[in-house]
Amino acid sequence: MTDSLDFDHLAELAVDIKRWGLALGFQQVGITDTDLTAAEQHLSSWLNQQFHGEMHYMQAHGLKRSRPELLIPGTKRIISVRMDYLPEANTKTKQILDNPTKAFISRYALGRDYHKVLRGRLQTLADQITERVGNFGYRAFVDSAPVLEKALAEKAGLGWIGKHSNLINAKAGSWFFLGELYTDLALPIDASAQNHCGKCTACMTICPTQAIVAPYQVDARRCISYLTIELHGSIPEEFRRAIGNRIYGCDDCQLICPWNRFAHLTTEPDFKPRRQLDISELISVFAWDKETFLRNTEGSAIRRIGHERWLRNIAVALGNAKPSKLIAAELQKRQSHPSELVREHVSWALNSHERTDFI
Repeated sequence: MTDSLDFDHLAELAVDIKRWGLALGFQQVGITDTDLTAAEQHLSSWLNQQFHGEMHYMQAHGLKRSRPELLIPGTKRIISVRMDYLPEANTKTKQILDNPTKAFISRYALGRDYHKVLRGRLQTLADQITERVGNFGYRAFVDSAPVLEKALAEKAGLGWIGKHSNLINAKAGSWFFLGELYTDLALPIDASAQNHCGKCTACMTICPTQAIVAPYQVDARRCISYLTIELHGSIPEEFRRAIGNRIYGCDDCQLICPWNRFAHLTTEPDFKPRRQLDISELISVFAWDKETFLRNTEGSAIRRIGHERWLRNIAVALGNAKPSKLIAAELQKRQSHPSELVREHVSWALNSHERTDFI
C-alpha cells in the first residue's frame, strides 16, 4: 500500500506525523533524507584524531553510522524528534554544582532512563502510521545504535550543532533528548537548521577540562562526561581536580550557553528527579553498597556505569571537597574495597586531604 502513496498523500501524512508526535509528548518533529556526507567527513576526522577515546563503538560499524541505508536497507527518510528534559531552573542546578558537599549528576540522568521513554513513544508513533498506511518499513532508535542523531536532527530542522557538539534550538536551547524513526516512506523533507553560534565561545571557555579543543571539536578523552561515564579504568590524575563534585556527567557547557535562556522545563513526569538524586550529599551516596546502588538506580541511565565506577567517581569528588574528619572517615572505610580501581581513587582522595589541614 505504501508504494501507491503519491506526493499529496505523503505530504498529508507528514503533517499528521508531526501532529501525532506533538500529542505523544515530543516538542518537535522533523523529517530529513539520508545524505550525511558532511557529517561523515567530520566523523572521520574526529576518529582519526582519536578523540573518541575508549568509545570503540563509534568506529565499529564502518559507514553504517553515516549512511542510514546501510544500517537499515530501504531507508529513505528519517523522522527526527526531540523531547525536553530540563527538570529545574538553571539557578538551582548551579547551586548544587557550586556546593562541594553535594553530588552533582548531569540533569538528563535524574529521572527515568530516556531510552525507554522515547523508544516507547516512537513505537506508538510508528503504530499510528501503520494504522494510516498499512505495514511499512521502519526502525526506532534512541542513542542505542550507530546513528548520527545530532547530524540528522540538524538536517531535519530541529536545531544546529553548537561548538560544544550539542544540538541547540533557537526557541528551546539544548536541554532535550533526540530519537529517530528510520522509514522507507518517501516523505517530504524539512529545511535544515541554520547555525547561530556566531562568535560566541562561552562553552569553550567554561569547560573545566578544556575538552572543546576547537569550535565543533570535542576531545572526549578530556570531557568529564566521558571520564565519569564512558571511561572504564582509572581517571587520569590531571583531570581529577577539574571534575569537582561532578559524579556523573557534566552540564557546564549547557549552563553557560546563552540560547538556554529560552529552554523550557520538562512537562514529562518520567524526567522528574528520583531518589532525591538532584540534591544528594556526596557522603550519603558514597555509603551505598552494591544492592543499594542497584535499587536506587533502577530504571535510571546511571545504572550503566555500575557500582564500582560510581564509587570511583565519588571518591574523586570527595577528594575535591573541603577536608574534614567525617569525609576522611568515610574514605577510610573504602580503603580495603575489593576493587583496585576504587582503592586507587580513595587513596588519591585521602592523599589530597593530607596536603590540607583538617578543620
